[in-house]
Amino acid sequence: MSLNGRNYTDEYQRSLKDPEGFWLDAARTVDWSVQPTRAYSSADAPISRWFPDGELNTAWNALDRHVAAGRGDQVALIHDSAMLGEVHSYTYTELTDQVARFAGVLRGLGVGKGDRVVIYLPMIPEAAIAMLATARLGAVHSVVFGGFAANELAVRIKDAAPKVVVTTSGGLEPNRHVEYLPTVHEALDTAGSPGLPVVVKHRDGFATDPHTLDWNYVDWDTALADAQPAGPVPVKSTDPLYVLYTSGTTGTPKGVVRDNGGHAVALLWTMANLYDIHAGDVWWTASDVGWVVGHSYIVYGPLLAGATTVMYEGKPVGTPDAGAFWRVIEQHGVKALFTAPTALRAIRKMDPEASLLARHDVGSLQTLFTAGERLDTDTFHWASRVLGVPVVDHWWQTETGWGIVGNPRGLDPLPIKAGSPTLPMPGYDLRIVDGLGEPVAAGEEGNIVLGLPLPPGTLTTLWGDDQRFVDSYLSAFAGCYATGDSGYVDADGYVFVMGRTDDVINVAGHRLSTGAIEQVVGKHPAVAECAVIGVADALKGQKAVGYVVLKSGVSIAADVLQNELVALVRREIGPVADFKNATIVDALPKTRSGKILRKTMRQIADGDAYTVPSTIEDPSVIAALLPVLAPVEVGDDHRPGR
Repeated sequence: MSLNGRNYTDEYQRSLKDPEGFWLDAARTVDWSVQPTRAYSSADAPISRWFPDGELNTAWNALDRHVAAGRGDQVALIHDSAMLGEVHSYTYTELTDQVARFAGVLRGLGVGKGDRVVIYLPMIPEAAIAMLATARLGAVHSVVFGGFAANELAVRIKDAAPKVVVTTSGGLEPNRHVEYLPTVHEALDTAGSPGLPVVVKHRDGFATDPHTLDWNYVDWDTALADAQPAGPVPVKSTDPLYVLYTSGTTGTPKGVVRDNGGHAVALLWTMANLYDIHAGDVWWTASDVGWVVGHSYIVYGPLLAGATTVMYEGKPVGTPDAGAFWRVIEQHGVKALFTAPTALRAIRKMDPEASLLARHDVGSLQTLFTAGERLDTDTFHWASRVLGVPVVDHWWQTETGWGIVGNPRGLDPLPIKAGSPTLPMPGYDLRIVDGLGEPVAAGEEGNIVLGLPLPPGTLTTLWGDDQRFVDSYLSAFAGCYATGDSGYVDADGYVFVMGRTDDVINVAGHRLSTGAIEQVVGKHPAVAECAVIGVADALKGQKAVGYVVLKSGVSIAADVLQNELVALVRREIGPVADFKNATIVDALPKTRSGKILRKTMRQIADGDAYTVPSTIEDPSVIAALLPVLAPVEVGDDHRPGR
């Protein structure tokens, strides 16, 4: 039993048996313009409607209410730029003022309730300000990771149909400056929206002068200086707060829709109960605002809770060294850090004995949380040993917005098992089923599904496409949401997530569609067909590796083709794909219906046990591929074909 009288078992059981009462109680932590009287409506099922008669403003809850409560002088946001060697802090009063003024800028550009704003920014304070300013107007933001190429940005602009695009001169990498303005300009042309207003935050050190581009340019600083602050606009709980695009298996991004009310309630519940973070605590999520982790736990979650959130512009290594994370924890008094296992592996690779940790006092750190990909046991034990604090894995998805499975540190912290993110969180009716939807025995691997309805804060639909939402997530197993992951539950109820059941791969916590990469590779004039799979990688979890069949009569050196394909993927999708390996093969293994056996290829490449399906068209193709697919160390060194 926890000290506050509430334990995990009671909370979880109540959430399933009395979801109405459970979530209405949780909703009392939110400031509502119109207090909801109902938690859930099934009127539009399977579309989720949480707190359907409630109204609120998310930005008010994240900012103004803390000022009104007398905590305006508390630091809300710390921007720590390891790239520039600078730290800037904003109190709740200062951040509220900046957000209100930029909301005035957006309002002056025609943005109102329900309109969309596309935000293409790196890890700078303006990213959080633009998100919150959009929410303040009751509008809908769509943040696009700054590493995406023009074509990927264009697809999102075309789908979201924004009134305004917000960007900056560029992003900073350890060894280079990444120019954003040419990318945005090209994306607008590709999307057929060259006249959209583009608000640009100037940063020094970038070559492109925005005045030289033929577009509707608005300078951030000038506009902000002239703007009249805008007040918060109440919206319905069920109105969308943001659209965040995630990879689809067809290569066409899916716009995950997050509502306002359910989102606020769920994130407030998690900050207190899952993370044990409260008003005044310092919380650091080492992610990017372009991903769901950044939405939930750099911007909204900690600010809704009245905590201090750290926004870090840097890397776990190289800015300047593998002690960067320990420096940030010491300098800002971080209570809990949330990062991806990839970051820990990078630190361990450069400093295996954590000798740099000894230079810093990290006594403020109470918990290390990881998510974004499976936390391997070696990294878990290493981090536990060197830090001496609980290392807590938890599992969730862009679609859910918060943890499906976790260890509730604010209730009664549960025993930690290496390899497991622990137990399902309240509201998630997690089941393991076979291909027919029938439950499997404890310890037996199957499909991880979630009984409907999903809890507050999860996706309500896909932007502009309810049918695709149903087809993608709700059609495979009756009455359930299909996570697309496989796993098992042990005798103690602990969940073990084993991997994806589709063709979306996880590169350093970033979900990428192999179909999208294949579409790009297939554009090369020498390529007849190709398969891209995710091969296990010790540092990044998975790496995209391509296998290509040349067109008949075409001759090209393997290393030349590989270099051209790497450049093509980088240009079309962006460096985030981390595509560096392509191998020429004579043929790809297929079923008689023409489906490429990517799973079998992946199992062979990873050194896992595999069974060649009986539906294979030509078993000799697998035999011919064995030397090529044999387990290898996939790293920065290219592995050209034969």
